[in-house]
Amino acid sequence: MTAQSYDFRRATMDDIRLLMTWQAHPHVSAWWDADEPYDKVELSDPRVARWIVSTNGRPFAFMQDYTVHGWADHHFADLPKGTRGIDQYIGDPNMIGAGHGTAFIGARMQALFAAGAPVIATDPHPDNQRAITVYAKLGFVPFGPPQHTQWGLILPMQAAAPPGNQILNVNST
Repeated sequence: MTAQSYDFRRATMDDIRLLMTWQAHPHVSAWWDADEPYDKVELSDPRVARWIVSTNGRPFAFMQDYTVHGWADHHFADLPKGTRGIDQYIGDPNMIGAGHGTAFIGARMQALFAAGAPVIATDPHPDNQRAITVYAKLGFVPFGPPQHTQWGLILPMQAAAPPGNQILNVNST
C-alpha cells in the first residue's frame, strides 16, 4: 500500500444512516453493538470525540476517542490523567485487509499524543484477533487479563506516548 493520508471529521447526525449501514455489515456487527448508533445528545458529549475517517475523499471508517476519566466506574480510570481511550471499525468492507486500520489508528494516536495524552488505551474483545494484532503493531500491550465490563468482555491494552512524541503528518479536521 502506498502512503495515504487520513482525514478525521466530527461525526454528525447526517452520518447516522452511513453508520447504521456500516454497523449492519457482519465484520462490524460481530464486535460492535449495533443499537441505534447515536443521537444528538451522545454526539455532543464532550467526553467523546467521534470521527468519520476518510482517505482520498472516501469515508470508510468510524473512530472515537474519549477521556477515560469521564466515568467514575470506567475500567481505565486508574490510568494516568489525560489518558484517552479509543474504539473504531472499518465500515467499508472493501477497505479491509489493505493496512488502513493500522494506518488511520496510528495517525489518530499521533494526534492524541501530540495533544498531550500520556497513554492511549483500548479494549478489544479477547477473541478479536485481527484487532489485537493491529494494536500490537501500533505498540499496544495487554495490561491485565480479560475482564467483564459494562460494555462486555474486554482485553485491556495500552500504549504509552513515545519519548519526544515524534509526530507524523496527520490531516485532522
